[in-house]
Amino acid sequence: MPIDAAKALAAGPRTGEISWTPKDVQLYHLGLGAGVPATDPGELRYTLESRLHVLPSFATVAGAGSPGVISGLSMPGVDVDLARVLHGGQSLVVHRPIPVRGTATTTDRIAAVYDKGTAAVLVMRTEVTDADGPLWTGEARIFVRGEGGWGGDRGPSARGEAPTGAPVRTVERRIREDQALLYRLSGDCNPLHADPEFAEAAGFDRPVLHGLCTYGMTLKAVVDTLLGGDVTRVRSYATRFAGVVYPGETLRIRMWWQEGGRVRVAVSAVERADAPVLADTVVDHF
Repeated sequence: MPIDAAKALAAGPRTGEISWTPKDVQLYHLGLGAGVPATDPGELRYTLESRLHVLPSFATVAGAGSPGVISGLSMPGVDVDLARVLHGGQSLVVHRPIPVRGTATTTDRIAAVYDKGTAAVLVMRTEVTDADGPLWTGEARIFVRGEGGWGGDRGPSARGEAPTGAPVRTVERRIREDQALLYRLSGDCNPLHADPEFAEAAGFDRPVLHGLCTYGMTLKAVVDTLLGGDVTRVRSYATRFAGVVYPGETLRIRMWWQEGGRVRVAVSAVERADAPVLADTVVDHF
């Protein structure tokens, strides 16, 4: 079996160093569609170095790419075909605001391996600290199709109850045809998002948008719409990737206030009869 669960779980943590600059932050924000309108004061906080703040989901690309996924596929006990890999979910806990420039230490480990029958699920945990202490903790759920069925623990269900009642706010965000090509410059160069032949071999009609791009676009919509544009109010953010998004489509982002400083979110693709793309999405805030 390409995934040896016992070996993967027993492997020691992998540490490394990452760094980022304001240009990295700006490029990430532009990859999410920030800067429209270009002179909007709210958008300038994402694009102009003199006013720059950092959307917390930048943590998923800080230091060049989606380290939770890429590191998970190169850990001991894991040897899989990239074409069978899907990013199943992502969570992030922000311990304090992310600085616009920084150097930090990452610690990656496989926290769990689950047997879903038709797929294996790796839970990759990344903890990031700098000289002042913890910055953020992220978890990526990595689905590997065709690698389940060895009789292991199925793990908890990732599905939660859907929010009820009318959303407090609904916004739509158009995805540019070249959005995946721009977003991948932040480090996630999986050919699934750019190469038509690779996408076809993986079972898709054409290249798909990065799930983490949809993840970032959604958080930006919540921050700008319900949190007064204040990125420092985000405490944590989690989602399950429920379906693919294609460049050129439109995201419909519905939001519900909940008690205890929580926003529930559902995201769908307008052009495909509101097909769900993000589910069980929660933003906890101050």
